[in-house]
Amino acid sequence: MAMFSSTARDSGPRPSPRPNGPEGLSILAAGTRVTGELEVDGVIKIEGALKGTVKAQGQVLVVKGGRVEGDIIARQAVIGGEVHGGVLADDRVEIQATSVVNGDITTPQITVLEGGKINGKINMAKPAAMDQKPRPSGEHGSEKKIPTPQVGELRRTG
Repeated sequence: MAMFSSTARDSGPRPSPRPNGPEGLSILAAGTRVTGELEVDGVIKIEGALKGTVKAQGQVLVVKGGRVEGDIIARQAVIGGEVHGGVLADDRVEIQATSVVNGDITTPQITVLEGGKINGKINMAKPAAMDQKPRPSGEHGSEKKIPTPQVGELRRTG
């Protein structure tokens, strides 16, 4: 009885299994710069720089040292680096201690670790659709400004 045998059944290369099960893992490595829209079915880990929108059916990971100049649209987003644009996540957003987000965040669940910085609005709602576009900080056209009363305008009643 032979433990190992070579047979004709093994005829050609086999496809390798995708990492992380059905969702693949894509990496934008440190030192890599990409301009344009990036779309992935699974998970994208950004160690380098992306100038444009990133859309992921799974998770977007922006690690410490990673930078996105554009919007992030995903099921989940974990930010450890810099984002200059909005973040829209169907499930959750995690802002790590080393992160800076300059833009609005829309998600039903958010975790902000001590030291994480957000310069924008946080909307705690489940996004209606993945095609909704978050606004960068400073583009809040629907906000109502409340006038500041001038000296002498406030009157006591009573």
